[in-house]
Amino acid sequence: MTASPDLLFRALADPTRRALFERLCLDGEQTVGTLTAGAGISQPAVSKHLGVLRQAGLVVDRHEGRQTHYRAQQRALAPLVDWTGRMAPFWEARFDDLEDFLKRMDQ
Repeated sequence: MTASPDLLFRALADPTRRALFERLCLDGEQTVGTLTAGAGISQPAVSKHLGVLRQAGLVVDRHEGRQTHYRAQQRALAPLVDWTGRMAPFWEARFDDLEDFLKRMDQ
């Protein structure tokens, strides 16, 4: 199941969740304890943030004994990549307009 862009944006809007997701993307699978050690917040708070990321499909968990390991699902970002691709012409046109405006101001 692919999450909606709204769900993905909400999940990644929080800087702590975004940082957790980035750590998992860059450093690979990690336990909750390892993520907590580098997060600067409590383990229950980290677990809550990971739950939001899991609901959005951005991470998956794996239980091994008493530890839970989390891994990023980078392909879950596909709807956001698609959305930004569709929005690119809009922003390019705005930047072109801005460039033209600045050129006129310099004249």
